Amino acid sequence: MAKTLQDIQTLIQEEGIRIVDFKLTDIDGRWRHLSIPSERLTDKTMEQGIGFDGSNYGYAPVENSDMVFIPVLDSAVVDRYSAVPTLSMIGDVRVIDLPNNRPFDQYPRNVAIRALEYMKEIGVADQMIIGPEYEFYIFDDVRYSTNYYDMYTKIFTSQAAFASGSEENNNGYQVLPGGGYHNSLPTDIRNDIRSQMCLVMKEWGIDVKYHHPEVGGSGQMEIEVELGDMLKLADDTMSAKYVIKNEAAAEGCTATFMPKPLSGEAGNGMHVHMLLKKNKKPIFYDAKGYAQLSKEAHWFMGGLLSHASSLCAITNPSTNSYKRLVPGFEAPVTIGYAMSNRSAVIRIPAYAKTPDTKRFELRNPDATCNPYYAYAAILMAGLDGIKNKIDPHKKGWGPYDFNLYNLSDEEKAKLTGLPTSLDQALDALEKDHDYLTVGGVFPERLLSQLISRYRKSSSMISKLPHPMEFAMYYDL
Repeated sequence: MAKTLQDIQTLIQEEGIRIVDFKLTDIDGRWRHLSIPSERLTDKTMEQGIGFDGSNYGYAPVENSDMVFIPVLDSAVVDRYSAVPTLSMIGDVRVIDLPNNRPFDQYPRNVAIRALEYMKEIGVADQMIIGPEYEFYIFDDVRYSTNYYDMYTKIFTSQAAFASGSEENNNGYQVLPGGGYHNSLPTDIRNDIRSQMCLVMKEWGIDVKYHHPEVGGSGQMEIEVELGDMLKLADDTMSAKYVIKNEAAAEGCTATFMPKPLSGEAGNGMHVHMLLKKNKKPIFYDAKGYAQLSKEAHWFMGGLLSHASSLCAITNPSTNSYKRLVPGFEAPVTIGYAMSNRSAVIRIPAYAKTPDTKRFELRNPDATCNPYYAYAAILMAGLDGIKNKIDPHKKGWGPYDFNLYNLSDEEKAKLTGLPTSLDQALDALEKDHDYLTVGGVFPERLLSQLISRYRKSSSMISKLPHPMEFAMYYDL
């Protein structure tokens, strides 16, 4: 990775780069971009940045919407998805001010940076290590209409059991719903696409651990990456989604991270593994603790579980998210923790046994989240647990070392569940968000903007007639 502007300029010459493309993250977690001729990338660019109007990115209004974008040098990578030789870079956003420009406190990357600074300031740790798992579907064709008189979705993939009668691209090797996990060739028709995705992700500085077909028989995939620094992994999450979607498009397919694109199949999550280090030493390991986890690890889990409902508004910010968080599809629905139990919202992998790998995973997040906000919020919830020594066992949140789905209705009634809708999660966030604003990490106006924005999307969806309503009520 480039470290200096001279490194970038050398790379531009070696690769014949004509355009430098800058990618900025909006409030929802989508990349937007602007481009300049490569010869205009100079010392002046690095010192003064590139001006743009931030009012169109969805953030809460500020006194000055004129902002500048400062490139992050070590994010430079050749973007193969442009016909013109193009170098891609991400960066940070600053508000134009006197005497010096200041970081825009709502910008997602700046929120993540501030969360890490706060962690160091209170002395808990100096590094957060995370590892997200990217689940997604690859389809051959997706069509939908949102006209008021004509609403529908049509999804096709030749891999799915529903395509067995198709006359096009049919090799006869279909997969039943829920039967896709680790299928081999020739049933695994997307193996080469996933391999290509992983090779390109490596070019983008993403350290891939492995890839495989996931449970969903209609084309669900997973790519898992190695553990790494939280800020880098947030950057990598944006890059990974970009690569995965563009590689699928290049092959005439389409990839989606939608949590629940198909009602009868497993949903797409983005499980987040995590651990903390201080002075390069892990603080989550204790050979004598439950699952070899230290008291700090348990307190961190206690913070996550204590704030689980409000956290969902940031880690699961779409109405579709809550169609995934239902029983029966290996998705978590219960606020609790356990060893190797996928029905609890926090799972402790049994295979992670060494001090440097001892960790747990939060299983409810999905990739409709803004990764910078989500990872920062997860960190802040955990830090709150450590500061207040929240013991998840004493709170009655586990360990649940049994299948929560198989409990009787009477036993299930004793458990606390995750929100079942976006509105419930937003209600929780309105009541419980002090752990996010402490230390100036999440500005209050940003949280208000997120809540307002998500309320509007939820309200819009709730007013739309659903095809199932026709099946249930049309003849009444």
